[in-house]
Amino acid sequence: MAEVAAAGGAGPDVNTTGNPTEMAMAYLQDETDGDIPDLNLGELDLTTDEFILDEVDIHIQANLEDDLVKEALKTGVDLRQYSKQVESELQRIEQASIKDYIKESQNIALLHNQITACDSILERMEGMLSGFQSDLSSISSEIQTLQQQSVSMNVRLKNRQAVRSHLSQLVDELVVPGAMISTILDSPVTEQEFLEQLHELNNKINFAKELSFRETLACSDIQDIVDRLKLKAVSKIREFILQKIYSFRKPMTNYQIPQNTLLKYRFFYQFLLANERTVAKEIRDEYVDTMSKIYYSYFKSYSGRLLKVQYEEVADKDDLMGVEDTAKKGFFSKPSLKSRNTIFTVGQRGAILSPAELEGPILVPHTAQRGDSRYPYETLFRSQHYALLDNGCREFLFLSDFFMVTGNSALDLFNSIMGKTLSMFLKSMSTYVSDCYDSIAVFLCIHIILRFRAITAKRTIPALDKYWEAVLELLWPRFELILEMNIHSIRNTDPQKLGVLDTRPHYITRRYAEFSSAIVSINQTFPNERTHTLLGQLQVEVENFVLKMAAEFPSRRDQLIFLINNYDMMLSVLMERAADDSKEVEGFQQLLLARTQEFIEEILSPPFGGMIAFVKEAEALMEKGQLDRLKNDEARITQLIRGFSSSWKQSVEAMSQDVMRSFTNFKNGTSIIQGALTQLIQYYHGFHKVLNQPTFRSLAVRSELINLHHLMVEVKKHKPNF
Repeated sequence: MAEVAAAGGAGPDVNTTGNPTEMAMAYLQDETDGDIPDLNLGELDLTTDEFILDEVDIHIQANLEDDLVKEALKTGVDLRQYSKQVESELQRIEQASIKDYIKESQNIALLHNQITACDSILERMEGMLSGFQSDLSSISSEIQTLQQQSVSMNVRLKNRQAVRSHLSQLVDELVVPGAMISTILDSPVTEQEFLEQLHELNNKINFAKELSFRETLACSDIQDIVDRLKLKAVSKIREFILQKIYSFRKPMTNYQIPQNTLLKYRFFYQFLLANERTVAKEIRDEYVDTMSKIYYSYFKSYSGRLLKVQYEEVADKDDLMGVEDTAKKGFFSKPSLKSRNTIFTVGQRGAILSPAELEGPILVPHTAQRGDSRYPYETLFRSQHYALLDNGCREFLFLSDFFMVTGNSALDLFNSIMGKTLSMFLKSMSTYVSDCYDSIAVFLCIHIILRFRAITAKRTIPALDKYWEAVLELLWPRFELILEMNIHSIRNTDPQKLGVLDTRPHYITRRYAEFSSAIVSINQTFPNERTHTLLGQLQVEVENFVLKMAAEFPSRRDQLIFLINNYDMMLSVLMERAADDSKEVEGFQQLLLARTQEFIEEILSPPFGGMIAFVKEAEALMEKGQLDRLKNDEARITQLIRGFSSSWKQSVEAMSQDVMRSFTNFKNGTSIIQGALTQLIQYYHGFHKVLNQPTFRSLAVRSELINLHHLMVEVKKHKPNF
């Protein structure tokens, strides 16, 4: 069609202005005998009778719509000429194609032969692959068969292995090797091989018991020899353990060494307990009996030797806080020995509660006797009970480990061994405490027990808990009783029987101060409400006693000096040991402050009483707005101003000397002088303030007032320095 377009101008005239369909039909009618160009009419047969014009018209219309045909018709191409041209071109191409086929004929033939050969090869391969496919089908069925056989064999193998393992274990457990027999019969029990074979024998005995429950017939084959080996092992173990227990009884024996040996062979008792309970009970009873006697003998002897190094001089029922020094020619009247225990002063005795001394080595009585050393009761008490704590903890751990007991069973076994010793301790302590009047010793013993109880709790050893409670039940009531006796002694004290009056601190208040500070300092670590209550009652009685003693002085000044000296002394002693915020310290601080302030007013009154009275009167009237009532007191004011100016220095100096002579504590005397001078300046400042009021501004004598700043500078010169 492209060539048709290219062959433009040739051919007859075609009316290009008419209907294209009509032109094609006319052309076909005129050229029936000629060549018809290819107009893409398909397979339409125009010569048959069945030609349908409508269909031809459709094909023609479709070809006419082709772009090339449209172009050809528009340009007036001669279709006949164009048809001939196309035909000749086709012939030329056909000839050329034939020549190409002839030229390539050999190659085509060769290609044909190759294709034929390939077809034969492929045919053979197809046959081979078909054979392979059939073989694979048979192999797949064989594999399935083998897989089924493998699964079946695997199940049988597992079953046989399971049976074999059980049978092998059964046989191994049943068989009694010759090495076991020879070792159990001939080897000493201390050898490691004997212990190992004993473990094996124990396993076989247990296994035989298990099989007998299952009614396994095989166990009857070994039962006889296992029983014989068990009896032999029990006999050897019994002999070994009893020998170790009997070795405890030898004099001067350190029983901890054979105990450690027994712990290495703790399995022996476990074997006996599992296989021969009668022998196990025999061994345990023998151990309990032996150790009970050993502990009782040791602690009884040790306690008796300790009492020989106690101070010979001890407090008795007359050694109370409120007893006067002249009442007896005994404990208080004797001069103190070099290392003598005191009744109301703790001194170095409190050091026994320090960790270093509390858990330090126990006393060796014969060494102390050779050195002529003596100790207070609490030191002996600490040594005795630390030995008990140490041995008790070790014994409880041994019993729990070797005899395999826990809980109440362990406590019962421990008590069966230590019960006699603990009862002896409680009895001797009860005897001592019933006649003891050394409250500090009793209180120290209480705190020793409290700390030892904390130590056993930290070690998780409950064996001595009931004993600690029993000791505290003995000590607490005695301490309270002694404290109440001291309270009653102070309450019943008659001041007139205490000798010559003296403003210095009284020896009874000093006793109280030393005693109270000791108890408070000790009680701070383990506070006890009962102790606080009793100390509060004691403090009240001491305060009342001080007031009763002060009332014996005729002048208020001496009374205040006595009160201040005693309060200051008690406060100083308490603050050395007790906490600053303790109840006792706070109480005496308030009392000291109140009496000091009153004493300051008392010592200022003689030299400056007139001025002080005037200031207080004037300030009271100023508050009411009635100061004019004093405007006629010019003579009084003049006398006060001139009297103060002329004598204040001498008065201050005399006052300072008098205060320093009256108070034993220089620091306290200095504080009182400073307070008095400060109060004096405040009064003089108030005096200035009153005279600056309009009522007194016209007084000429105001010019003679001492400058307040100048007075302060001068007063500082009179402050004593120590």
